[in-house]
Amino acid sequence: METLESELTCPICLELFEDPLLLPCAHSLCFNCAHRILVSHCATNESVESITAFQCPTCRHVITLSQRGLDGLKRNVTLQNIIDRFQKASVSGPNSPSETRRERAFDANTMTSAEKVLCQFCDQDPAQDAVKTCVTCEVSYCDECLKATHPNKKPFTGHRLIEPIPDSHIRGLMCLEHEDEKQNLESNLTNLIKRNTELETLLAKLIQTCQHVEVNASRQEAKLTEECDLLIEIIQQRRQIIGTKIKEGKVMRLRKLAQQIANCKQCIERSASLISQAEHSLKENDHARFLQTAKNITERVSMATASSQVLIPEINLNDTFDTFALDFSREKKLLECLDYLTAPNPPTIREELCTASYDTITVHWTSDDEFSVVSYELQYTIFTGQANVVSEHVLLGWLCLS
Repeated sequence: METLESELTCPICLELFEDPLLLPCAHSLCFNCAHRILVSHCATNESVESITAFQCPTCRHVITLSQRGLDGLKRNVTLQNIIDRFQKASVSGPNSPSETRRERAFDANTMTSAEKVLCQFCDQDPAQDAVKTCVTCEVSYCDECLKATHPNKKPFTGHRLIEPIPDSHIRGLMCLEHEDEKQNLESNLTNLIKRNTELETLLAKLIQTCQHVEVNASRQEAKLTEECDLLIEIIQQRRQIIGTKIKEGKVMRLRKLAQQIANCKQCIERSASLISQAEHSLKENDHARFLQTAKNITERVSMATASSQVLIPEINLNDTFDTFALDFSREKKLLECLDYLTAPNPPTIREELCTASYDTITVHWTSDDEFSVVSYELQYTIFTGQANVVSEHVLLGWLCLS
């Protein structure tokens, strides 16, 4: 376990790795230790973000950082998992590495080999020698008392038993545990604060994104209202223009009908006068007077009949507007399909059919998109072999039917 612990120790802080970074040279380093290295390289009034490289403390390999700095390096997740398991194993059992270190510390500094520890639970006089000390109970037990007071079941399985030590030394052991627990808590607290800071940053970004969504949605709604109002205005203008045409057609038809009505009335009045004269002439009993007037009246009746046929050859009673055919089915369909534009999918280049010569390139492609696309813009790059690149844009206007 000690060999494993040395392998899991950071070369800078000489502690177990915490949030280890995997360097490109395959060595690992604590995130905070790497940050302290960058801080040590900073000059006066210079930020840590300006440092773009540092040396690995193990192999002196130069580590180049990206614009993200230390966040651009990968985390050594596997190493962190091993350390977590190692720390869990270190907390349980009297033979754990941490327990062994504590016992060595007490053996070297506070205890002598001749010192004996008696059972503190015995009724015998004198008491039996203790075989174990329960750190949880802070009592030393002989073998019989230990079996009687610590059966192999909960909650006693959680008590930590160590080699017997005097009662005064348990306090020092608890102080060491207090220090370890304090370091443990401080480490966990640091991680929690760091995570909380990350969550606060994420929360601020989410709130800012919500504000952007509100602004962009309002902008899109205003644009939609503007476009729809424009369509409504165009429809109203066209309705006014078409309505004007209908009114003009109505006025023209009424004018023609009024002229025909006036002509009919005039002919009726003339015909009525001639009819009255003809009837009066037919009632004349004097044959000489009848002959004098009959011929004149007959000619006038004949002329009136002929003139009425010329003036009103045919009475047009058409009151329909067949020439004003309204068909808005196509426009209705377009209005029902109003929606945001959807960009077509890019075509699939068929490399096996493409050819290139000295000054000609033939490109074949297929497209299964539902949109009717007649041309695409092809972007390609020419490498000249002298580290300079020429970018070209070509508009393709051929349709591939395959």
